[in-house]
Amino acid sequence: MRLGDVANADFLDRGKPLDGVRVLSFEQMQALPFATQLLARLGADVVKVESPTGDLGRTSQPAMTDPEGRPVGATFLRNNLGKRSLCVDLRHERARDLVLGLARRFDVVAESLKPGAMGALGLAYEDFAAVNESVIYLSVSGFGAAGSDGRTSPYTSWPAMAPIVEAMSGIYEMKRVGDGPPVVAPVGGLGDLSAALFAAVGVLAALRDRDRTGEGQQVDVAMLDATVAMTDIVANFWSMGLEGGDVGRFILDGFRAADGWFIIQVGREQHFARLVEFIGHPEWASDPRFATRQGWVDHLEDTLRPAIERWAAALSKVEACQALAAAGIPAGPCLDEEELVHDPHVAARDMLVEMARPDGVEQPVLTPGNPVRLSKVSQGPETRVPWLGEHTGEVLRKELDLTEDELGALRADGVIT
Repeated sequence: MRLGDVANADFLDRGKPLDGVRVLSFEQMQALPFATQLLARLGADVVKVESPTGDLGRTSQPAMTDPEGRPVGATFLRNNLGKRSLCVDLRHERARDLVLGLARRFDVVAESLKPGAMGALGLAYEDFAAVNESVIYLSVSGFGAAGSDGRTSPYTSWPAMAPIVEAMSGIYEMKRVGDGPPVVAPVGGLGDLSAALFAAVGVLAALRDRDRTGEGQQVDVAMLDATVAMTDIVANFWSMGLEGGDVGRFILDGFRAADGWFIIQVGREQHFARLVEFIGHPEWASDPRFATRQGWVDHLEDTLRPAIERWAAALSKVEACQALAAAGIPAGPCLDEEELVHDPHVAARDMLVEMARPDGVEQPVLTPGNPVRLSKVSQGPETRVPWLGEHTGEVLRKELDLTEDELGALRADGVIT
C-alpha cells in the first residue's frame, strides 16, 4: 500500500473508531511510538512532542535524509506514520505552562521518559489531572512507573532497551544452545512492540472506563512485564517440570527443501500419523519407536529428519509447505527479506506501506502496515512521518490561539522550534 491509498474504501465516509480521540505524546524510539501509531491508524489525532534535537529514533541507522538534509532513521520511520510533530524544549521554564495548556484539549497524555523525569519537570499525572481531570495518562517504561500501586521495581532506575528486557524475561537463556552466547534480538523489537500493544490496550480500556465513570486515570506499562507475558512459556514450562530449554515432547524444527528451509510443527498423534503417511512411511504410525511423543523426539535426527528431507529434496520450501498444509500438517517456509517483501499474502493484506524518499533514492521505505482489520472500517489512508517540528506553529495556533508574534517570541526564547 502506498501513502494515501485506501482499502475497504466503501466505508471511508464512516470514519475510524478513534475519531475525536486526541493524544499528546512525549515519546522516544519504539515502544510508545508504535502504540500511538496504532492509535493514529485507528483514527486518533496524535501530536508527537519532541525536543529541539528530535526523537532519538531519528538518529538511528540505517537512515535517509529529510527535505532539510537532516537524518531520519529507520526506527523513526517505522513508528511515526500519521502523526504531527511539535518541538518544545521541556527544560525551558515556560514550557510547562505551554504543555499543560495543550493538555486541556487532549484525551490522552502519553510519555516514555525515564521514570520520574516527567515529575521532575512538573508534568506528572497529578499535574495533568489538575488541569484536565478526565485525562488518561499513559506511562511506558522499562520497569514500570516509579511507585505505581505502592510498589517499585528494583530495576526502576535501569535504562531499558528491547534486548535488555528480552534477556531478563528468560527467553534468551531458555533458547541458548550449549556454551554459546545468547542470540540477541532474534525477532526485532519484541520488548518494544509487546509493550506497545499492551499500552494501546490499556488506553482503550481506560477510555472505555472514562465513558462509564467520567474519570481519567494513569495507565502504567512496563516493557519487562509485557515481555514476560509474551514469553509465557519460560515460567509456565518451568513450573510444570521442564527446564534447561526443554520445550516439550513434540516435533518443532526446521527441515531442508531444494531452495531453503521450512518449519513443521507436530504435537498431536493424528498429525504425526498424517506426516509419516505423507512422506511414504505409514508403517511408522504403529512402530513402537514412535508410540510416544518422546519417541518422536528421540528419533528425529536418525529417522524422521532424513525421511522428511528426502521427500522434500525435489520441492521448493513453498511447495513442500503447500503439500503439507493440504494434508492438514502445520508447516511454513522460512522466507528471506526479499521473499517477504514480495510474498502474495503480504500484498493481499496490504501489510507493507511504501513511503517515497525525499532524498532522491528510488527504493521507497517500507514499513509494516496495520494488522488490525475491521470489516466496516477503511484501511488507510496512511500519511508520511512528520519532519522535525513540522507542525509546531499549526498546533499552537489552533489549540492555544497563539498569534504569529507570540509564536515568534517563543521561538526567539528557545521554548519551541
